[in-house]
This record gives sequence, C-alpha cells and structure tokens, in this order.
Amino acid sequence: MVAELVEASKDVIITQLTQQLRSIEERLSNIESNENVNENAFFMCSMALIIFLMQCGFAFLEAGAVRSKNTTNILIKNLLDSCLAVIGYYCIGYAFAYGPGTPGSNWNLFIGYSQFFLSGVDNYSKFFFQYVFAATSATIVSGAVAERCEFATYITYCTVISSFVYPVLTHWGWAEGGWMKNGIQSGNINTTYIDNAGSGLVHLCGGAISFLAAYMMGPRHGRFATEDEEESIEIKGHSVPFAALGGFILMFGFLAFNGGSVAEIVKPGDGPIVALAMTNTILSGAFAALIYLIIHYIWNGKWTLLLTINACLAGMVAACAGCNRIMPWGSAFVGSVAGLIYLGLSKLMLKLKIDDPLDAFAVHAGGGFWGLMAVCIIAPDGVAYSIVNVINGTKDGSAVAQAFAQLGWNLVCALAIIIWSVGIMGPVFSFLKIIKKFRVSYEVETKGLDIYKHGEAAYPLHAYGHGWDEFEHIKAEQGSIDKKSSIVHARRMSVHQEISMEELAEAYQRRSSVAFDLGDNTRRKHSLYANPKQFEHPEHHHKAKSKTTFTKNKISPFSSTKINETVVEEEDKSSSEAISSDDEHYRKSPEINNGWKD
Repeated sequence: MVAELVEASKDVIITQLTQQLRSIEERLSNIESNENVNENAFFMCSMALIIFLMQCGFAFLEAGAVRSKNTTNILIKNLLDSCLAVIGYYCIGYAFAYGPGTPGSNWNLFIGYSQFFLSGVDNYSKFFFQYVFAATSATIVSGAVAERCEFATYITYCTVISSFVYPVLTHWGWAEGGWMKNGIQSGNINTTYIDNAGSGLVHLCGGAISFLAAYMMGPRHGRFATEDEEESIEIKGHSVPFAALGGFILMFGFLAFNGGSVAEIVKPGDGPIVALAMTNTILSGAFAALIYLIIHYIWNGKWTLLLTINACLAGMVAACAGCNRIMPWGSAFVGSVAGLIYLGLSKLMLKLKIDDPLDAFAVHAGGGFWGLMAVCIIAPDGVAYSIVNVINGTKDGSAVAQAFAQLGWNLVCALAIIIWSVGIMGPVFSFLKIIKKFRVSYEVETKGLDIYKHGEAAYPLHAYGHGWDEFEHIKAEQGSIDKKSSIVHARRMSVHQEISMEELAEAYQRRSSVAFDLGDNTRRKHSLYANPKQFEHPEHHHKAKSKTTFTKNKISPFSSTKINETVVEEEDKSSSEAISSDDEHYRKSPEINNGWKD
C-alpha cells in the first residue's frame, strides 16, 4: 500500500516538474524571441539614423558644388526632402511597398494595397529604415537640376518619387509576392532579383530620373558654348570644403546603407555578413576613386578632389547590389570598373550638352546599373565562378545556364526600373513645363534663387568685416582675375567694371575710386556710395545710386566727402532703361557673373 502511494506520488511529482520545465522553456523561448526582436529593431534603427545623416551629406555636397547665390535654395530643398518623404511614405508609400494583398492576386505582383497610414503595422523599425531609403532616392535628383529648378517642381517630384515611384519598385523587388522577386522558376532555372542595398531600386531609379530632369530642364545659362563650339564652360561651385565635407558624410553613410540592408544581427553568421558588406563597400569606393584619380591626372595633370569624391561614391553605389555576396577581391574589381564608368558617363553628358552639376546620372545610374550586373558575374554563384567550375569539372553546364539566366533576369529588372521611373516622371515634368512651373526665369537664375525664392542670403554682406572699415569712405574692393586677359573684374554690389591690376592697386592705396577710359581723352570714375546694408540684396540694387566724375586728360581723386553726397553727377539706378557696355559684357559672360550685378 505504501509502495503504491510512493509510486503514485513520484508520477505526480514528475508530471508537475515536467510541466514546470516546459513552462520555463516557453518563457525562456519568449524572452529570447523578444530579445531577438529588440536587438534587430535596435540594429535597424541605428543603421537608419546613420543613413539619415546622408541627407546632410547630400546637402553639403550640393551646396558646395553650386554658386553662393543658390546655397540657401539647396539647403532648404534637402530639408524638405526629409519632411516630404516621411509624410508621403507614411500616408501611402509604405502601403504600396509592403502592404500585404490577397494571396494569389495579380495585383499583389505589382503593388501593395493595405496598411495605409501605417494601419496595422507593428514593425516601425522597418518603416523607418525604408523611409530613409525613399528619401535618398528622391534627393538624388536635386543635384541634377541645381541652380535652375522651380521650387514647385522640386516639391512635386520629391513627393511623387518617395510616395509612389520608389515604393512600387520596392514592392517589385523586395516585398513578398513582387514579380521581380518571384523571378522565373522553370526546370533547373530558378532566378530572383538580386539587389541587397538598392543599386537598382534606389540609385538606378534616382539616376534615371536625374537624366530625364536635366535633359528636359536644359543647361544653366552659360554652361555650354554655341552649337558651333564643342567646348563646355565650367561653372565652379563656391566652396570646395563644403563639398568635401558632404562627400565624407556620404561615404560614412554608405557603410550603414549597405551594412544595414542585411536587416538582421542576431542569427549565427549575421555579424560577419554585416562586416563583409561594409568591407566591400569601402573597398569598392576606394578602388573607384584611385582609378579615376590616376586617369584624370594622366589626362589633365591635376589631382582633382571633387571628381574623385564622385568616383568614390559611384564605386559605393555599385557595391550596393552584391555587398553581402561578393568577396573582397570582387569588390575591388567592381569599384575599378565603376570608376571607369563614371568617367565615361560624365564625359558623355558633356558631349551631349546635358548639364548635370553634381554628376548625379553618372554616379547613381552608372554605378547602380553596373552593380546589378556585377553581382551576377563575380558572386560565388555568378557567371565567372560557374565557368571556372565547369572548366575544372566540379560542376556541369546547368550551373552556367543558371548563372546566365540570373544575369539576364537582373538585366530585365534594371530595364524595368528605368522604364518605370522615366515613364512616371516624364508626364509629371511635361505637365510642370506646360504650366511654366518647371524652370525659373533667366533673371532669377542670373541673380540667384536665394533672395528671389527664399529672401535669405547664405552669405549676407553685412555679416563680414572686422569693423574698422565702417569708418572708411569707400568699402574694400572685391575682384577676380580673368585668366585670359590679366584683367581684374571688380565686383561691387551693383557696378561691374573692368580695371587693370595696376589701377586696382593704386586705387586701393588711395582708398579712392577707379578711373575708366571712355575715349577722347575722357576718363570716368565710378563707385557705389549707397548704404551697403540697405541695398545688400539684389532686388534692392535698382534703388542704389552711383556717383561719377568726368575729367579731361587726367584722373582727379575723390574728395573726402561723406556717404550719400554727390560729387559731380548723380545717376539714379531706379530703372533699368539702358545697359552699359560693362553690364552687357557681364550679361554675356555668365561664367563670371555672381548674380549681384543687377
């Protein structure tokens, strides 16, 4: 009897212990699962934060590459890019990209159609990560149309790209059920879209739209010579340090852009893959930069900084597609070819007289397209390895057939990306062109967008100076030396005259105005005497007055008169009735026009 009770008690105890162990096991499993979710979410958000910093990189790169009169315009466009992209992606973009549809529905092959306004979404780290990708795709275009794009056009294309064009492409290539991701399954052939970090979906999309926008908008005034002359006229940016800073920020952001696209960090092997992606990214960029720099030096004898940065970015763009697949030696090859492609496409754009101030097409479209092809060629299961394995006898011909099929499928997907991007944005740009909201007027472009569009000068004149020149009768002269004629172009706020270097030096020593030969032994002295603080902005320059002294056979220096006191003759500039010969010279020479002459 006692033995039976003991046995029964043992069975009960064992059963209870088993249940408790199972309960503990479930709790531990849930804890581990939650920890995995938390770690992945933290990883994704951390990478997204670094990628978001790329908006700052684009802003500084573009701002440094344009003239100072358009700096504020560039900066506010990059700010609005971040704002418009997140609003559009929140409302409809994420739904089009990842909204689940009806299983088996043909619509689900093309576009998502649920979870609008993030309804039913609980994976916010994925939303945030994909949002910064959408913003990147949209901001690529702004560099191609810099210094001449209407603000309404920017708002329109930024919204359309981030809310519709890019999300639909994302659904095709990355969402479950997308036709590009589904690929082809036939016999031994099994293809899918290979693009780890967006060489095609982000960069080829943005680069293709950049080409279309730059072509339809036309070049900046003065960028190219007449049709009879093939030589282009370089319009330099105002700040190499700004552009270099932006380039370094973009290089830093690309490491997270490609490494974060692995999307997980908790499973065995995830960490090494992330490290491989980052290693391949920096290697590809480095080889692209070095190849371009060497070739440029051989051709031009100059060690260029800004173009080398662009080549580096092109190499990183090319690495996006296969950064988690190819070996480091492969990334060196990818980057080297990307540098050559960037060089060729940049020259081609000049040959076609398509003005792309930031080389957005060459960097992003060229690098993106090559990246999609390269991953199918030099990845371990790519064409190159497959051919070698067949030659060695380790694999049969089916491996080569599979590799070429995958290459062909990625090529089809690349063409689909180009057709979709251009096909959607072409009508949008055409409509804006019809209603005359596509490009700013000649006057606004010449004077600069900062004042006319935003009322904020990036570099206000009254913010400069050490204070002592406030007591001087005439402000210090600003000038630039013409490389072709040893002539100094004086840059006053509303008066532009050509003077010799000797006259400028003499005038500076006397702190007086400069004389100009009018013929017939007549000399003219011309200087601005209105308050520079009051008439600092271009739209107020017509209110400024100038004073002119005419003498015969000699130059009479200015007397020490007070500001706003006429010496001999007062000319009212309140109307633009006549354009002087000097103003006409500058109107015909946009490459030396800083926007302040009007």
